[in-house]
Amino acid sequence: MVDNKSKPGPNPHQFPKPHPSAPRRILRRVVLIVTALVVTLLVATAVAISSYIAKIAPTTPGIEGLQAVREAQPSILLSADGTHLATFARGQQEQVTLAQISPNVIKALIATEDHRFYDHPGIDVSRSLSAIVHTLRGDAQGGSTITQQLVRNVFPEIGRSRTIERKVREIITAIKIEKAYGKDQILETYLNSVPFLYNVIGIEMAARTYYDKPAAELDVLESATLVGMLKGTSYYNPVLNPDRAQKRRNVVLAQMRKHGALSADEYDALREQPLQVKLTRQPDPLGSAPHFAGYVRRQMLEWADANDYNLYTDGLTIYSTLDDKLQSAAEASVERQTKVLQDIADVEWGSKSKRVASHTPAAYAALRKKVEPFSYFWTERADLLDAFIRETGEYKKAVAAGRSEEEALAGLKANEKFMTRLREGKTRLEAGFLAMDPVSGEVKAWVGSRDFEIDQFDHVAQAERQPGSTFKPIVYGAALEQGLRPDRIYPDGQVEIRLVDGGVWRPTDMSGFSNRMMSMREGLVYSKNTITAQVMQDVGLPNVLRMARAVGIEHSRLDPVPSLSLGTSPVTLFEMVSAYSTIARVGEYRKPVVVRKIADRHGNVIAEFGSEPQRVMSEETAIELIDMMRGVVRFGTGTEVRSRFNIAADIAGKTGTTQNNTDGWFIMMHPRMVAGAWVGFNDSRVTMRSDHWGQGGHNALLLVGDFFRDTLKAKLVDTKIKFPQPKRPPPLIVQEPSQEWVDRVTENMELTPPPGYGVIQQNGTTVVVGPAGQDLPAERAPSPSSGSSQGEDEAGRYLTDSGRRPALSGIPVESSGSTPAGTWNAGGGDLNYPVPGQ
Repeated sequence: MVDNKSKPGPNPHQFPKPHPSAPRRILRRVVLIVTALVVTLLVATAVAISSYIAKIAPTTPGIEGLQAVREAQPSILLSADGTHLATFARGQQEQVTLAQISPNVIKALIATEDHRFYDHPGIDVSRSLSAIVHTLRGDAQGGSTITQQLVRNVFPEIGRSRTIERKVREIITAIKIEKAYGKDQILETYLNSVPFLYNVIGIEMAARTYYDKPAAELDVLESATLVGMLKGTSYYNPVLNPDRAQKRRNVVLAQMRKHGALSADEYDALREQPLQVKLTRQPDPLGSAPHFAGYVRRQMLEWADANDYNLYTDGLTIYSTLDDKLQSAAEASVERQTKVLQDIADVEWGSKSKRVASHTPAAYAALRKKVEPFSYFWTERADLLDAFIRETGEYKKAVAAGRSEEEALAGLKANEKFMTRLREGKTRLEAGFLAMDPVSGEVKAWVGSRDFEIDQFDHVAQAERQPGSTFKPIVYGAALEQGLRPDRIYPDGQVEIRLVDGGVWRPTDMSGFSNRMMSMREGLVYSKNTITAQVMQDVGLPNVLRMARAVGIEHSRLDPVPSLSLGTSPVTLFEMVSAYSTIARVGEYRKPVVVRKIADRHGNVIAEFGSEPQRVMSEETAIELIDMMRGVVRFGTGTEVRSRFNIAADIAGKTGTTQNNTDGWFIMMHPRMVAGAWVGFNDSRVTMRSDHWGQGGHNALLLVGDFFRDTLKAKLVDTKIKFPQPKRPPPLIVQEPSQEWVDRVTENMELTPPPGYGVIQQNGTTVVVGPAGQDLPAERAPSPSSGSSQGEDEAGRYLTDSGRRPALSGIPVESSGSTPAGTWNAGGGDLNYPVPGQ
């Protein structure tokens, strides 16, 4: 029998002993909680990332953008004759297929930039993680695949900033590209779009630029050098930094050996070889008429933006108005005549004497060999030389680096190479030339500078220079429109014009004052500033401004001051030739045309261009103005264009010279061609020295005359076409009467001339005037009193009876080209004084 009482009972205050499996249950519980938290965190992260990607993805470029890059074709510019003038591309680029690229290039690229290129889907995760680790250790490395690099090259909107958002956008775009295109297509596009400095894009142009060969012929060393540049084209430029480039090239060779593209022996043999790079700049994409092509490009960029085209990638064909033969003639004329004018400037500024050595341009070629060009100029203008130096980038850079102004100036003066370059640049004569067809408004020839390689600045459409007296026809055109007649007379003497600010403007002339009455026609023919200023006063400055804008000076600023009439407001040669074309078109303005039509890459014409005529000047005014400008080239300031170049055609024009011979102008009109030239120096502080060669009638005229002579000789312009003639009453004809009649008249003045006849006595000279073909009857008349005023009154009476205004001062004119020699303009009619022996 057991005694239960002997066994102790449970202690109610004692904690129960834990079950052996309790720790495991707690651990499992903790693991489950942590796992749930991690899963929740991962899910939340995944959702956040997905949401972020979903937000970013729509903003990434579409694959059609890459397709556009693959199909990109530059646009081309053709002349009116179909000659290729220029290629419009973002750089010098030529698309080639992968088969046209050396395998050495492909091997070097893949081994160096992305050796798992054919295995990954656009991003190389292991390489990216490795790049992160190395970067955290202080050794920054790139982890981008070739596809990601392509994204950066092709889609600049992705950017290159080091941000998470940019990287995500890059990765998303790379994956989209990989899904849409094959590896070879991606590789081909990459090699055609990667930049290589010197405005070169793509492996084909890089091969030609650095090795003067196509990409298909690149060997291992050449391929490694070009691929090595991709890490930093400027830093590893083989032309400027050959040592860096060679080290980088050897890194590429090492990568090729590492990945099996080269054997160890090949690597050892190649790594010691020199670079052998020879920079060969490719022809400028702007071609044979670079300034014209540059102007067209600017116009076409505006058109393309407005019409949803890409000038650089849509493969457009642009048909221009430029005429091959006329352009060639213009270039030859500019080259010949500016060489002559440069010799003249070199000789005149190379001698202390101010005497004009010769009035024959060709004589200066021999004289040029006997002087040091511009030596006297630099001696006399030492202050100007210092100013030129202080304006250079080298001087400013030296001062910014801490050198004193005196040290910087002295240091550059001691630099012979720098000083030679500076002097030659400042004393190089420049020119601009433009020719237009006034009927259509089409530009036919355009020369923006003497040599595009030396001076890219366009002196046709960019340079704004004072036009001088070439502006005067606009003043006289405005006057004719206001009803003033060519025979309106003004005193050629000191003129004072009160200015708005209270000052007084006193225009002068190089030839001084004649102190006689001169007609408007004379004022234009002889380019008299005093007459032009008075005409401007009568016309009113607002009317002159309106006329200038109407005829074609649309963009340049025209200051509303009296001196505007003498051409003091800078304008472009393009605007001035356009204005003269309006006059030559008998008062109708046409906006200048440089492009006739545009076709797409399939040959479909998508745009055509032309300009509608606008009547801005009455036909009567234009015809009269042309006739006045005929006088300029027949017996005014532009006669040399006829005498020197023997131009036999109906032409008119105007010379222009600005203060101190800074600018020389000449613009000439023919019914089918208007051509103009500007001559001067880029820095207006350098000028032609002598007043003779500094005049537009002796410098710029040479370019235009040379051009017209050659084009007329080649029958590129029809010499038989003439301008319309002014409609005027038949001229009075002075017929030499019989000596018997003259004797009776002059002895006692007893004969009274019949209606239509007159007797003029002045300064002891008697002239009998009368209609041709009539006999002179003998009728007695009272003798006139002596004195010149009486003679003038007598002349006035008889001329007035004939319906003419008296004018005793005149200039030789051939108003319609049909009046006999010896004609004089008087009061709007032509009086033919007897020529001895006629």
